[in-house]
Amino acid sequence: MAAIELDLAHSYVSQPQSDDDYALLPLRFTFRDGGAYALLGPSGCGKTTLLNCISGLLRPSQGRILFDGRDVTALTPQQRNIAQVFQFPVVYDTMTVADNLAFPLRNRGMPEAHIRERVGRIAEMLDMSGQLIRRASGLSADAKQKISLGRGLVRSDVSAVLFDEPLTVIDPHLKWQLRRKLKEIHHELKLTLIYVTHDQTEALTFAEQVVVMSKGKAVQIGSPEDLFERPAHTFVGHFIGSPGMNFLPAQWQDGALMVGAYRLWSPESASPLAWSGVTESRHDASTGPLSNEGLSPSMASVLPEAGAVQLGVRPEYLHPCEAGTPGAVPAQVSRVQDLGTYLLLTCDFQGMVLRARADVGREVAVGDTVWLPLLNPHTCFYRNEERML
Repeated sequence: MAAIELDLAHSYVSQPQSDDDYALLPLRFTFRDGGAYALLGPSGCGKTTLLNCISGLLRPSQGRILFDGRDVTALTPQQRNIAQVFQFPVVYDTMTVADNLAFPLRNRGMPEAHIRERVGRIAEMLDMSGQLIRRASGLSADAKQKISLGRGLVRSDVSAVLFDEPLTVIDPHLKWQLRRKLKEIHHELKLTLIYVTHDQTEALTFAEQVVVMSKGKAVQIGSPEDLFERPAHTFVGHFIGSPGMNFLPAQWQDGALMVGAYRLWSPESASPLAWSGVTESRHDASTGPLSNEGLSPSMASVLPEAGAVQLGVRPEYLHPCEAGTPGAVPAQVSRVQDLGTYLLLTCDFQGMVLRARADVGREVAVGDTVWLPLLNPHTCFYRNEERML
């Protein structure tokens, strides 16, 4: 395995003049040895370009790539010792499952005893032990893709294993099984795994660290919890979560926070609300981190500049509360969806759409007015699409 250091950018234009000319904007990041990572974003965001730069299928137009401190920018995938699994199965139909799995090892002259041990181990991990003597031509697309996954994992000496949307052809009811298997394999084999996907569920359930990409830029790199709780960019808030984060235009003026025509906060209405960003930045060496309880930060110190901001809060943290609760606003329910474990409410607040959650069994109907706590410990604030707090 290897630690992979990136300091690169890539453009398919010979002389790029603006950010729009770049498929991959300048990025500096290190994939640690043995880590599990995901490159997440919509089609065309640059994630496959980045993966191909790492593998050696594409040489970046700027910068370099280091494997364990060694510059591999000009090296081929074979010279980098990379294994890559593609979107569609790559198997030899005339070979058996066992021979397909063994092919990368035989191609490198490995001893037969080692080959049998590795093939047996990977087949067991992928629940394919009973299919080893079958020819690949008679297998389903799901099984063939499992062979591709196994061929990527069978070598123990690779620098990294790269996955380019490997579950696209897999039936939805089998995807969770393979995600679980890959997670187990990573924990057992300690391989450096980099996984490209546009599916947030795949990324968040598989990876320890996720690189969220948009328009060729890595807008946030963090753990699944970081991406959900503290989106660094409004794109991340929209893209992560189902439904995504609520965003409301707000105005900080004359010492008050206005959302539409509603005065959401002002010094004279200050209440013991806590904001996670403030709590994290306050620390007392003698007592440790300050608790949220009783914390009453001044909004003037949190948002010192006048002007427009965006308030972001996830539906998971918008639950109907008592009328008049500090930091809450009244909204009219326009839709109620019973999702089994909770109710998803779509509400209108002064022409703006808010999505919130309510407990199953709560009596709420279309047309009702509910109070929603826009200011709570999970509320984020953004300016120019980037998180301030």
